[in-house]
Amino acid sequence: MSGRLAGKVALVVGAGQTPGETIGNGRATAILFAREGARVVAVDRRLESAEETVRIIEGEGCEAVAFEADATREAEAAAAVGACVERFGRLDVLHNNVGIGGGDAGPAHVVEEDWDRILAVNLKSVVFPCKAALPVMRRQQSGAITNVSSIAAVCSTGIVAYKTSKAGVNAYTQSLAIGNAKHGIRANVIMPGLMDTPMAIEGISTARGIPREDLVRQRDAQVPLGGKMGTAWDVAHAALFLASDEAGFITGVALPVDGGQSARIG
Repeated sequence: MSGRLAGKVALVVGAGQTPGETIGNGRATAILFAREGARVVAVDRRLESAEETVRIIEGEGCEAVAFEADATREAEAAAAVGACVERFGRLDVLHNNVGIGGGDAGPAHVVEEDWDRILAVNLKSVVFPCKAALPVMRRQQSGAITNVSSIAAVCSTGIVAYKTSKAGVNAYTQSLAIGNAKHGIRANVIMPGLMDTPMAIEGISTARGIPREDLVRQRDAQVPLGGKMGTAWDVAHAALFLASDEAGFITGVALPVDGGQSARIG
């Protein structure tokens, strides 16, 4: 690797993953950041999953620590940032990867409980880590924040709570970028499309009661570029670019990583 994050400290929120045959976005991003020289704080509400990510990183000779926190709780998000600064003395990169979508429906059928749960998780898990990180980054007069949204924010979809929450992440990040540019802080969004990750594939196949292979085939067929879903590494490489100094003049953008899907149906 080329050391694109050498000397930097990165906090990855949602660095664990649900069990599955592939790798999740948060874990892949944490691993890639470490490979590129960052010291990584892997945060997850399931400590054992964050620790598994750390073991992979350490097995490659890189540096990482695990921290247990529910990013939807302000005090726990603040504790994660505090632990990062206490351990490493700074925070250069904040990557927010938490998100859920199960139980959603269209506008005529969405249930209040599901609406509240999805919006709370998908928005609070971005807002509270950012709130905690901003004073640190402002003191440094530098920092890069990347929030993971979805092309559902800009594409037609029947899952209204998820769509609304991800559109909210985009809008929040735009405000974050403009409000903190004077402090040297950049804030951007990654909008993944159809990805071959455990949360998507194992989660949806279980929820719908269809074989994993059938779901993969259906999702692959919807992707214009190569007729195949992306992987967590596609998201991780986009995150690496946005976190690196190569993106030093980029802030307030929403970057689709979707094989052209949003260009076709947006």
